Amino acid sequence: MSPVTLLLLAALAALGSWFGWRWWSIERARAASSATRVRPSLEDCLVGFVTDFFDTLGIGNFAPTTACFKLRGRVADEDIPGTLNVGHALPVVIEALVFITVVKVDLATLVTMIAAAVAGAWLGVDVVARLPRRAIQLGMGAALLVAALLFVAKNVDWLPGGGDALGLAGGRLVFAVAVSFLLGALMMLGIGLYAPCLVLVSLLGMSPIAAFPIMMGSCAFLMPIGGARFVLTGRYDLRAALGLALGGVPGVLIAAFIVKSLPLAWLRWLVVVVVTYAALLMLRSAAAERARARSQPERA
Repeated sequence: MSPVTLLLLAALAALGSWFGWRWWSIERARAASSATRVRPSLEDCLVGFVTDFFDTLGIGNFAPTTACFKLRGRVADEDIPGTLNVGHALPVVIEALVFITVVKVDLATLVTMIAAAVAGAWLGVDVVARLPRRAIQLGMGAALLVAALLFVAKNVDWLPGGGDALGLAGGRLVFAVAVSFLLGALMMLGIGLYAPCLVLVSLLGMSPIAAFPIMMGSCAFLMPIGGARFVLTGRYDLRAALGLALGGVPGVLIAAFIVKSLPLAWLRWLVVVVVTYAALLMLRSAAAERARARSQPERA
């Protein structure tokens, strides 16, 4: 293993530890002032376990988790992006540590795409934290529909198969870095990075397996950074996020070291149905929010 890879893994482990400490210290201070204790429900832990289990196998966890929240009415729409980024941060750090260790990819490509995604997240999180409820509903509704279309495209083999390259150079690398920046910013809105990143690297001629350390590494670096900002602002659901983290970590470990692979086409079709329905619910909520906003001046 190269010194650069070891440094990357050490930085990732340190960032994950810092995020866990930061999360705990902020919420401990809040609990001391409010004298209330928050405990995750078994259902939240189960959602974390299932979504991060399949996330490790390449399904992605943002769209299925959002669908679960929306269908159950579990988390307020405006708090879903923060809850996703906070709750899934530690499980994804573990995913990245595993895949960066075992999957070979060009280090220049890996590091620059990760850095671009982190920069996008850093700039995007402040924007998302200030967005009104309806804007988040519209953004997440559209994102869920895009996710459903990507799942359909994957199932019917419309997506590019990719090549066998393990890295990018020149104009292709510049393009990949620019798109990674945009994907990092969109992650803060709750739009998953996995499927778009897989499509991106495949279109540019890279091996699809090389996408795993890139997309997981990007998420593992940007989610603790963005998640810490959401924790600071308090714009997330603490109980749900704790459940995602506590259930997600064992889900990742079981998928990575015990199961390793599954035939996932049937699951993608199920996700298409659930995510599409959740997207329609989110867009309907946005329409209702707009109707309420229009009616308020009339009542006044």
